[in-house]
Amino acid sequence: LNTICGQITLNNAALAAATIVSFTLTNSTIASGDVLVLNHAGGGTVGSYTLNAQCTAGSAVINIRNNTAGSLGEALVINFVLVKSAIA
Repeated sequence: LNTICGQITLNNAALAAATIVSFTLTNSTIASGDVLVLNHAGGGTVGSYTLNAQCTAGSAVINIRNNTAGSLGEALVINFVLVKSAIA
């Protein structure tokens, strides 16, 4: 996805309680120091996940944490928007 905004649909693999998984989003518009804003748009239990991202040149690592006390197997839909920044 080489755009500043978009949507990512994940598969419904089981995610154990209090566990974090990560994947890499390859995107040529991302630069080191940018901020990737993530929103759980659908496909799962609202409030059950924490989303976070770390940007580097050309990609971002996205982390998803199951905040519940049980395993979840939901196909999340994540909206993202890239905020360009300049570190002075």
